[in-house]
Amino acid sequence: MILSDRDIKAKIADGHIVIESEKDDHFININASSMDLRLGKHFKIYEHAKVPFLDPLNPEGFKDMTKLITIENEGEPFIVQPGEFVLAVTHEKIKIANDLVARVEGRSSLGRLGIIVHSTAGFVDAGFEGTITLEITNINRMPVALYPGMRVCQLAFETMSSEAEVPYYAKSTSKYQGQIMPQESMISVDPELRIARGLYLDKLAKEKAEREAAV
Repeated sequence: MILSDRDIKAKIADGHIVIESEKDDHFININASSMDLRLGKHFKIYEHAKVPFLDPLNPEGFKDMTKLITIENEGEPFIVQPGEFVLAVTHEKIKIANDLVARVEGRSSLGRLGIIVHSTAGFVDAGFEGTITLEITNINRMPVALYPGMRVCQLAFETMSSEAEVPYYAKSTSKYQGQIMPQESMISVDPELRIARGLYLDKLAKEKAEREAAV
């Protein structure tokens, strides 16, 4: 069941939804069935010329090929070029209770400019705490200016059938709890990829040993 504006306010009042920002004005961004979040000032872009491809088994490459850009001046835009993929972050930090989930959705006004605010990761698990990393893409043929502080996405909250037995913060494979800055993918710590990475590294070590023995 999606929470109404009345219920969102009640959940904030009783602490089941926590919204942290520099200004305590988040109630003005509550809509009939969702709550708008604003764009933060930190962005990360992929410097694609550094490596030939993104490899989930080589997580070190993810951070090596991203560049952090911070917009310090009020009113200064971040320009998203056509076809560009950018990691951004919400201005607000959120925390949701163990019996709630949230869905990140784009705003219609930005969608009409060709801005997609999340690629696939639009689901926020019960018990999550942190900012929301946005996977922004410009599908327009023209560059689009985005301004820190502008409303960039909306959260729709839903109640679960019961409280989560293992909320996000207690899950052993949770990767993004407490995130503040735009966070690159941490897919390499997924159990199946840790196993694959270990096998891959063993294979490389074996091949190296064989080459050295043949010399």
